[in-house]
This record gives sequence, C-alpha cells and structure tokens, in this order.
Amino acid sequence: MATERPDDLPRRASVLVIGGGVIGCSVAYHLARAGVTDVVLLERKQLTSGTTWHAAGLVGQLRTSINMTELARYTSELYLRLEAETGQATGYRRCGSISIATTEERLEELKRSASMAKVFGLEVNVVTPGDIAARVPLLHTADVLGGIHIPSDGYANAVDVTNALARGARTAGARIFENLPVTEIRRAGGRATGVTTERGDIDADCVVLCTGMWTRALAATIGVNVPLHACEHYYALFESVAGLDASFPVVRDYDAYTYYKHDAGRLLVGAFEPHARPWGMDGIPEDFSFDEIAGNFEHFEPVLEQAMVRLPALESAGLSTFFCGPESFTPDVRYHLGQAPELDNCFVAAGLNSIGLQSAGGIGRVITEWIRLGHPPSDLWEVDVRRNHPFQRNRKYLHERVSESLGLLYATHYPYRQYETARGVRKSPLHDRLQAIGACHGEVAGWERPNWYAPEPSQARYEYSYGQQNWFEHSAEEHRAVRERVGLFDLSSFGKFRFQGPDAAQVLNTVCGNDVDVRPGRIVYTQWLNDRGGIEADLTVTRLAEDDYLIVTAAATEVRDFHWLQTHIPDDARCVLTNVTSAMGVISIMGPNARALLQSLTPDDLSHEAFRFARSREIQLGYAMVRASRITYVGELGWELYIPTEFTVGVYDTIVAAGEPFGLAHAGYHALDSLRIEKAYRHWGHDITDEDTALEAGLDFAVKFDKPGGFIGREALLRDKEAGPTKRLLQFRLTDPEALLYHNEPIWHEDTLVGHITSGAYGHTLGGAIGLGYVDTAKAPDPAEGGFSIEVAGERIPAEVSSRPLYDPGNKRIRR
Repeated sequence: MATERPDDLPRRASVLVIGGGVIGCSVAYHLARAGVTDVVLLERKQLTSGTTWHAAGLVGQLRTSINMTELARYTSELYLRLEAETGQATGYRRCGSISIATTEERLEELKRSASMAKVFGLEVNVVTPGDIAARVPLLHTADVLGGIHIPSDGYANAVDVTNALARGARTAGARIFENLPVTEIRRAGGRATGVTTERGDIDADCVVLCTGMWTRALAATIGVNVPLHACEHYYALFESVAGLDASFPVVRDYDAYTYYKHDAGRLLVGAFEPHARPWGMDGIPEDFSFDEIAGNFEHFEPVLEQAMVRLPALESAGLSTFFCGPESFTPDVRYHLGQAPELDNCFVAAGLNSIGLQSAGGIGRVITEWIRLGHPPSDLWEVDVRRNHPFQRNRKYLHERVSESLGLLYATHYPYRQYETARGVRKSPLHDRLQAIGACHGEVAGWERPNWYAPEPSQARYEYSYGQQNWFEHSAEEHRAVRERVGLFDLSSFGKFRFQGPDAAQVLNTVCGNDVDVRPGRIVYTQWLNDRGGIEADLTVTRLAEDDYLIVTAAATEVRDFHWLQTHIPDDARCVLTNVTSAMGVISIMGPNARALLQSLTPDDLSHEAFRFARSREIQLGYAMVRASRITYVGELGWELYIPTEFTVGVYDTIVAAGEPFGLAHAGYHALDSLRIEKAYRHWGHDITDEDTALEAGLDFAVKFDKPGGFIGREALLRDKEAGPTKRLLQFRLTDPEALLYHNEPIWHEDTLVGHITSGAYGHTLGGAIGLGYVDTAKAPDPAEGGFSIEVAGERIPAEVSSRPLYDPGNKRIRR
C-alpha cells in the first residue's frame, strides 16, 4: 500500500492523529469521510505494528450498556461494507457466536444479557445444551447448562481491516505517514497546538492520541492522565483439527476463561485468565514493532488442558503456534475516550482491553463527531477519559490492578462485584474504626467506602450471586434503622469544591439550572446542563458567604465536574475554583431520631423552626466547629456534617458514644442506594446523563427558567417543554418479592417494549425490588392504567408504576 513520503510532510492539519493501529486509522477514516480534508496520521513504525497485527479478530456486539452496544453494532455494520467500498479485503465473516454456561450463576448472567439485548434491538437467543451441541458438534457439552447465540457476531482480520480503513481515509483526503515518530506534542495557552517530528513541526487544531500501550507515557509528557498498562495476552493455533470447517462459530467458554475461533483452516484458542501477567513495567523498547514477547507456557498450560476437555479434537491436533503479545488494559476494564480535561483540543482513544477491533468503527465515529460538535454525541461516561483520577497513573497501582482487570473480561459480572487488587488507595479518616466494627468496604475512585456492615469483622466479605447476596439481610437492617431510628453514613468520599470571588455567584448561576444566587446559609439542589438541555452534573451548591460557595458532588465524577465548571469560567471572571475534597470528612446522620441525637451533643438550636430544610451553618459538636447541612439523599430527616479532616474522628467518636439511646446504627452505601431508590432520587450516570434532560427526568422543579441572566441549556429546555418530552422517568416496584432488579432490564406494557430500567435495588420498606426507568411517551400509556411488567432473565414480572415517589410522595418526613 502506498504511503506518504516524509519530505511531503505538511506544516499544518486540522486534526493530527498519532498512532496507526486500527483505532487511529478508524479515526482518520471517519474524519476524512466527514469532510475534514486536512487530516494527518503519523505512525512511529508501520501501520498495525504495535498490537493490532496480532489481534485475535473477534467482532462481538453485545456490551453492558445501550451506547456501548451501539458502537459495537456500528463497527460490525461498517466492516460489512468496508471491503466493497475500499477494494481492500477485511476477512470479515459473520459466523455467529455461542457463549456457554457451566454454572447456574453464569447462565443467569447470560439470560439477563439476552433480555437486555432486547432493549438494544440486538438478536440474542437463549439456547439449550442440545441446541449448542447441534450447532457446534466439536464441543463437549455434558457439563453445559445452556448459553446464548448471537447470529450477527463474527470475526475479521485486524491487519486487513486496518489497511482498508487507511485506504478509505486516503481516498477521502487524509494523509498517512509511516516510520515517523512524534518526538513532542506541542502546547500553548492550555491547548494542544501540534507536534514535533524529526522531519519538522506540524501545527494542528486538534491532536488525537491513538497510541495504544504507549499512550500513558506519551500523554504524561503533556500532563494528561491516561491510566493503562500492558499485559501479556496469550493464544494458541491448532492445525488439523478433525471436523473443523468454516462454519464454526466464535465460541466463548467464560467459565474456563477461553474463546475459540476458526482461523484460516486452523483453530485459535485464546484466554483471559483470572491472574494476568503485566508487561513492560520498565517501559516499552523503542524498536518494538511486530514483536512477540517471551510469555510463559506454564502460565497458559492450564487453559490448554481445559480446552482439550471442551474440544476433544484438540488432543489429536497439532499445536502450530503458541503466541504471547502485549495488550493494554485499564483499571476498570473500560477504554479511554474523549477530550482530555487537562489540555484543550487533545483527544484520547486508547486502552482498548483487547477489544480494539470490535470497537474501532464506533470509536472512530464518535471521536469524529465529538471533535466536530464540541461535545460527545451520546452518553459515553463509562468510557470517558474524565472519569480517571490523578492517582491512577501511579505505576504500582496500575501494575497490581491490571493483573486483575484482564481476567474480569470473562469473569462472571456479578452485581456489586468489587476489585480485589490495588485496594486501600484512598481512605476516610474513619476507615479503621469502621473496619473494626464490621464494615465491608467497596471501592469507588480509589476510595474505600463501607458498603455494608457484618455482625463480626471476620464476616465482612462478599459472597456473590445474582440472587440475594450474603449482605442482603444486614443491609436491610441498616435500611430499616434509617427509616425507623437513625443511621450513620461515612460520606467522606464526596467531591467538594470551593468557588470563591466577587463574580462567583454570577458565573455559577449561569452554569446551574437552579437559582444559586440565594442568601448565605442556603443549600440549592441543581443540575449543570449542556446546550442541548442534557444533564452534565447533579449536585448541591451551598452559599457560605456573598463571595463563597461549597459545591458537593459524587466521588466518581470529581474530575469531570471540576473540569466542567472550570471550563465555563470566563477568562476575565474574578473567581477561583479549588478542589477541597481531602480537606473535609463527611458524616451523615439520617432518620427520625437524627435531630434528637445531634441536639444532645450541641448547644446550637436544631429545631425545625430554627434550622429548616436546605439550610447550612456551623455548629459546635465535640471539640470541633462543624458545618451542618440539612439535606438528604435517603428521604428522611437528617444532616450532613462537613468536618475538617483532623477533627473527623473526634466528632465521630462523640456521636457514637451518645448514639445507643437513640437507636443509632451504622449504614453503608448499599443501604444508601436502596433508600434513595425507594424515594426515587436520581443517580447521575444511571438515571440521568448528558443525554437526558431535566424535563424527561422529572427534575423541572430544580430549574428556574425566569432567573436573571438565564443559564446554559435554557433555550433547549424551553423547546422541549413546548414540544413535550419523548420519554419520561418513572418508578417501578415488582410485585414478586423475590425478583431483583439491577439495570437495563426491559420495560413492557402488555406486549410492547416501552423502555428500560436505569437503576434498581431492593426496597425493604416497600417490600419489593424498586427500579427507575425511562419509558417512551409515544408507546407507554399513563402509569395509572397499569399493564406494566419488567423482564428479568427472560421472565416478565408484573410491576406497579408511579410518576411520583412510592415512598413519602409528599416529602413530609424530610421537612419535620
């Protein structure tokens, strides 16, 4: 294939793509096809020479969310037409896939996936052991309980696909240069401005990092955080496999961590083993190109032994190739995509966790749209590079975590599953005290957070299942304690910002949908909206003084939300934004007895008349001055106490010492979740995203259309208000008290699919699983008409539905 000569190197480009693997070539292809005429791609060696060349070539489509599945489906559709469009063979074949289950828990997961696929519009069929044996006679199925069949899955040749994308990009006007490494990414004024190569500089309006396992180191040179690390990835090729022909589907034996694929007359056996071997800890060799790595046959041997049981014909086949090559993996097994928060006009598309080929088409499309539109074209939060926190670039952390994350691709995706490696990164001041009384900690954004409390510390461990897990009754007791008495939550992981200066109120009021130009001491619940009316953040803003605000948000969105506000501060505004997350611990005291407990510890008046809902002020508690904010996320009377970090333990001890007469119980995040879902409180990232408007989400009460100066997203909301929302968020309760909801379960009205569940938990007060979910207003009738059901693992379960909270719809309990 022809390539550009280095002496033809242009001096500027609209978009400069670094990296010539399948991801970089897809980005260049989509940009050029979208009419960006001066796209330049630079590859340090040759196209595909990093990790693309040795990709196994699987092209699956079913992912864990609607938008991720949509990206994979688009990729599959692109590969179908790419060869005819470009004249370059791709080796793409839709042979279908079979995923098998050898445990009841795995079968439950696959059945739930098949139900979820109906929301996506993807054909996924639940199949019996007999069906599997008939479709794949080579498989040993005596221990198989069932599985799923996806007719439109397949495989392709990664090198051929990349070359086809490159050819299509060139035809549309992109210029591709091989053997030309980037020696520096240039920046000025907080934005990427181009690159330096040994052949000279190239100015660019936008730079996209598609550099695979090199991305972390390259991004670090410009202060951009892209946490990923390479791991060894193994597969073997067998020849002369009796009975093998081209009709053999892709087979995934998740319980044995193994996949099988027809490969030019041979059988490829690959694996995502539970304990991977990180690679390249001391850096990647400069001349690394089309290279294998030594690997360890003993490490892979158990996989091959299980493979010979699953596919007996391998015992008499010839092992023609044992391969080990590096792939980059991320801490949460989700790839990194989008605008870097640290540097304007710098985009990232890397960390593909060995699913680069099946993701490449969709990634190329959304990066192109993101660059052209100035915002993501859909809700991409789960892969958004802004989810990453600074500590995650730590090499020790990455080395430990990716040894686990590779194996999680094929592990059972149990609800509430917790990472086991690289734990204890960020701890609340109360961590050790809570652990000593039985807290079972989970992890979010590196924070150790008590999810539930065991009767004895030795019992504080998870036993996973798709049914009621071992913590279910313990969390139920915590839930009931908050509803009936009083509970203590450690919420120290909250993201906390101070926004200060003479222009703080004006700037913040432009960003917030609600009116935050209120008296000092008031708390305002608000959303930050984008120009389309979508919800970028969901948080509280407390006015501490005329020129001083405290902003409180979720731990997971700390980086994203800080970046959103920071980018909306005008250059000439007299205000400063500071992240003070680590400066304060947070103890939440919630329940009917919250006032009586706290009043016994402070001389300050906490009566309803003196301290009303949505008010905040400093009170004396223990030896500390504490900011007490009367607000709730559980639907009960209570206060969040914001305490200087060094005073947090002392305040906690004071509260606990006084708590017994009031029935004080410790409560974890699982109880917090079940309590908030009963009250129909929304959770950003699940129930509300940048695709959902405040009107659709039923949050118009937090929007002040007539406030002076307006706000971002106002015009879009007004248009939607006039036209009427096309979807609405409702609350559901399953009538079967045993069934459980998690997310993405289909919502049916009679025999019409009308929506899906966005989040779910068990409502211990309401006596059943509770879910929030959107329904299509054109398809779903008024909730009062009934006839709704939720599909759980293939079974439709009748559901009560309401547009108002099923628990305390009048908000009487929080305002007493």
